[in-house]
Amino acid sequence: MHRDEVIAWVESPLQLVGAAEWAHRARRSVPIAGRLTAQMGPTADELIARGALFADCVPFVGIPWGLLSTHRHWLVGDGFSGQFRLAAAVLRPRRITFLDDGANVVPFADTILGDREYARPGIAEGRASALTAPFAHERVSRLASRGAVDFFTAFDFGDARCTRLRDRGVSVAEHRFEWTRATAPGAAVATPRVILGSARPVDGRMPLGDYLDWVSRVVARGSATYLPHRREPDAQLDAVAGIRGIDVVDTGLPAELMLAGTQRPLELFTQPSSTTTTLRHVLEGTGSLIHEGERTAWTARRTPAGGA
Repeated sequence: MHRDEVIAWVESPLQLVGAAEWAHRARRSVPIAGRLTAQMGPTADELIARGALFADCVPFVGIPWGLLSTHRHWLVGDGFSGQFRLAAAVLRPRRITFLDDGANVVPFADTILGDREYARPGIAEGRASALTAPFAHERVSRLASRGAVDFFTAFDFGDARCTRLRDRGVSVAEHRFEWTRATAPGAAVATPRVILGSARPVDGRMPLGDYLDWVSRVVARGSATYLPHRREPDAQLDAVAGIRGIDVVDTGLPAELMLAGTQRPLELFTQPSSTTTTLRHVLEGTGSLIHEGERTAWTARRTPAGGA
C-alpha cells in the first residue's frame, strides 16, 4: 500500500454506509478497516453486493494500527472516539474526513470551532480519553489550518456554521444517501407501519417498562414491523416479540439499508434518534411519515409528477 491512499476506519453500520457514499462521490475504491461487531459483517456484505467501491475489508478489534500507519488520509466516523484520539495523536494522519456517527457530528464540528469542549455530549469522559483530547484536538486543528479536514455528512450544519468552518479551513460536503437509494433492490418490510428499535433502555435513558408500553401503544393502533437496534439485548427483543401485533424482522442491516427503495408511504415510529434525519433523506419523495416518541416529527414530501 502507498501512504497517499485513503482508508475508511469505521465502527458502526451508519459509518460504513457513509464510506460507501463517499467512495461513490469520489469515484475511487476505498479499503475498509471495520470494527468487528454483529451488524458490520452483514452490512458490508450488502453494500458490496450493491456495488460499493470497497477494496479490501479488514475486520479488527481495537485500533488497526498497521492499516492506519500506511494511509495518510483517514475517513473516520467518530471524532469523539477515545481510540481515534489516541491514534490521531500517535500516527498523525495527513488528512481526515469525518463521516457521520449519528447527530454527534454536529457537536464535533462545534468542538473544532472551539465552541465546546472536546467531549462526547452527555457522556462522562474516561481518564484516558480526557488525557488524549488535547493532542487529538491539536492535530485536527493543525490539519484544518492546512485545508486538510473536511466533513461528509447527511446532517444540516446550517449556513453560519459552514461559513465559520470554511474560515477555519474545514470544508463540508453534504450527501443525501443518493447511492444508497439508487442501488436499493426494494424495501425489505412487508407492512407500511414500522417501529425502529431503540437502545435507550440499555443506555439508561428510558425504563424498559416505559419502552414496552410505548411499543404496545403503537401496535394498539395497528400491527407493525419491528426493526431491532443493533445494541438491543436478547431480553429486550424477546419482550418486544411477545407483544401482540409485532413482527420482528432482524436482518442485521441498519434501517437506512432496510428501507431504501421503498416506493409506498410508510408510517415509522421511533424514540428520539438521528434516524429522524437519515431516514428523512432515504425516504424523500415517498410521502412517508415519522413519529418521534409521542409526536410526529416530519412528513417526507411527495415527489411531484415528473420530478426526480
